[in-house]
Amino acid sequence: MHTQRLNLSVLSPRVGLSALAVTGLLATAACGTESGSNDSGSGSVGTRQATEITGKQWNVDSVTADGKTQDAPAGAHIEFGKDGKVGGNYGCNHFGATAEIKGDTITVADDTFKTEMACTADGAMGFESRLGGMISGSTLKAEVNDDKLTLTTENGYTVNLTADKPAELLGTKWDVTAMTKGAVKGGSAVALASEAEGKVHLTFDKDGTVRGQLGCNKVTAKATVGDGTITLGAAGTTRKMCSASLMDTEKTLLKLFGTTVKYQLKGSSLTLTSENGPGVEAVAAK
Repeated sequence: MHTQRLNLSVLSPRVGLSALAVTGLLATAACGTESGSNDSGSGSVGTRQATEITGKQWNVDSVTADGKTQDAPAGAHIEFGKDGKVGGNYGCNHFGATAEIKGDTITVADDTFKTEMACTADGAMGFESRLGGMISGSTLKAEVNDDKLTLTTENGYTVNLTADKPAELLGTKWDVTAMTKGAVKGGSAVALASEAEGKVHLTFDKDGTVRGQLGCNKVTAKATVGDGTITLGAAGTTRKMCSASLMDTEKTLLKLFGTTVKYQLKGSSLTLTSENGPGVEAVAAK
């Protein structure tokens, strides 16, 4: 059986804010070669299975350990590059390492990279700790079944993933999961406060407008989509007053309006960034 060493390197931009959204890279890959025998089992990570796994994003659905299943927070994912590049997110922080593949066995080294954001969303850090413990420095078995991938640890814990389905920029409700400090490099993405979780979203419509909610108030504005850019008009909002944390989030997001921001869409993930102001990371609502 051929053994392949996968070396960590930086992925192409996850969605526009690569330096912001993918400062660290994930720890696992599934790329191997078939033996001379006719291996048709779905659990074998040979050439066919590697082709099915690489070149796409796998969203983490849940982890199961000690008989308990925990659903993944939005944004948790693993990417397997065709050229040995690997990257992903534990649920809050991005991380990376190297992995050695033998058949359907993936031996993952300890984390080489990990960002240091402190996420306050309910359960995010607990999930991250559990997923990180399963992946980093572990030996895993991989099984592919259509658009599903299961990674199983030596003690029987499992990570359940589904292949990412591409989303359209227009007409999709984008749930904002993190804010960034413009084009500043080095892990500047900050997860939303728990109070704002699930309350911040944007939808770009085909009629040239954007609507959504900024945490407290609803917002509408003109939105002209160009080649990799969106020009946002002045924001029109409702005028409710909410808690200090929600109002701070809203105040930051309002700085996106009345400007032209860069956007990049990858699968079901979207990032918006401005040169000197805030940016956002978002995922397509399920």
